[in-house]
Amino acid sequence: MKCYNCGCRLSEHDFCTSCGADVSLYKKIMKVSNMYYNEGLEKAGVRDLSGAVTSLRQSLKFNKNNVDARNLLGLVYFELGEVVAALSEWVISKNLRPNKNLADMYIEMVQSSGGRLDAINQTIKKYNQALLYCMQDSKDLAVIQLKKVLSLNPKFIRAHQLLALLYIDGEDWERAKKELVKCVKIDANNTLTLRYMQEVDGMLLPDEAVKNAEKRKVNDESLRYQSDNEIIIQPRNVREPKSAGFNTIFNVVIGLVIGLASMYFLVLPAAVSSQKAQANKQVQEIGERLDEKTSSIAELEQKNKTLEEEKQKLQQELDGYVGTDGTLKIMDSLLLAAQAYLETGDVATTAQNLEDIAANADVTKTSEAFQNLYQTLLGKIGPELAASYYASGYDAYKKEEYDKAITDLSKAVIYDAANAEALYNLANSYRKMEDKANAVATYKKVTELFPGTDKANKSQRYIDELNG
Repeated sequence: MKCYNCGCRLSEHDFCTSCGADVSLYKKIMKVSNMYYNEGLEKAGVRDLSGAVTSLRQSLKFNKNNVDARNLLGLVYFELGEVVAALSEWVISKNLRPNKNLADMYIEMVQSSGGRLDAINQTIKKYNQALLYCMQDSKDLAVIQLKKVLSLNPKFIRAHQLLALLYIDGEDWERAKKELVKCVKIDANNTLTLRYMQEVDGMLLPDEAVKNAEKRKVNDESLRYQSDNEIIIQPRNVREPKSAGFNTIFNVVIGLVIGLASMYFLVLPAAVSSQKAQANKQVQEIGERLDEKTSSIAELEQKNKTLEEEKQKLQQELDGYVGTDGTLKIMDSLLLAAQAYLETGDVATTAQNLEDIAANADVTKTSEAFQNLYQTLLGKIGPELAASYYASGYDAYKKEEYDKAITDLSKAVIYDAANAEALYNLANSYRKMEDKANAVATYKKVTELFPGTDKANKSQRYIDELNG
């Protein structure tokens, strides 16, 4: 044991021989932590995993740096099927002791196989889906999901318990008993499992009690004695006839009649009941398979619906790019803009076509030739249009006509990205309209494009004010 203050190894004294710190209480805490660790180790050895978890958590409460306790707790969680909780404990342990730590081996064991990690992920998803089905009262689907979970992780005790609870709810006591027996094999002293087991045993034991009572009744009402190698059971207060005559023959006939009647009324209905039970079991199995198929069909229909929505969205985007004659709209708009500028010098028509291109397509994703022509036209008409739009936008801003101001100032920024006044007043217009998202984004552009300026400083203050 090392001193918590200086790291020096401690002696039998209640103080550190190196730094003089009082370590009496520290030693007691470490001893209690180790005691709980040993207790957890013993419980884990006899598969009392729930008790082991409780003891190991107590150990870590006294000493969170107890790496051995943390590694053992991870192993117990792993044995219970709680892989995520186990990995969490091992990662913490690795951070506490980076070198010569068994946690490295445990983590590598889980992460070395991509299929195992995928199975763990699927287990968690399917268990959560089963819980959702339970809340939706779709118990048959929940049973199917839990069976899938247990096929991926047979030691997942919570899945066994939930499946047993569903069987209890459906009064299928035999299946519930089987699941609870599996739980006991995993964790011998789990309180929830024992509570469910008590409930199931309470429903199964009455039949056995009736059988025992009938057996006692037979024993009370009869005498047993051995003749040669045979054991004879004779009712009390019944005298054995001295001779076999007519009474013997009559008794034999009555016995045959009773035997035939018993076969008709007891054996035959039991055989019919057995056949019916077997038929019901087959129907139930078929129903489970149908439920599984129904679940798969529902998932496929949902995927198909999602794909159809994506297809319609892509088709709408394609229709936006392609005209009725099959040509690209943006290419047509660019050619019209070039024609208008070269033939007539009409700035307004050229600007309208360029604005249509900017509204319907991302110019940065077009070809190099397209971008060059677009930028050339924008450079020719940009300064004139930027000045015009800035004048009208700023005038609207002063008149508190913020909608028009946003429209015109946005265009002014498009045609002259270096116009700090237009960008700053556009951000102010968004702020006045209480459009926080656009206002903050536009102020950020001012601070990025014009750092160190007065407008950048004001923009930063407005950003802090809006975000505050």
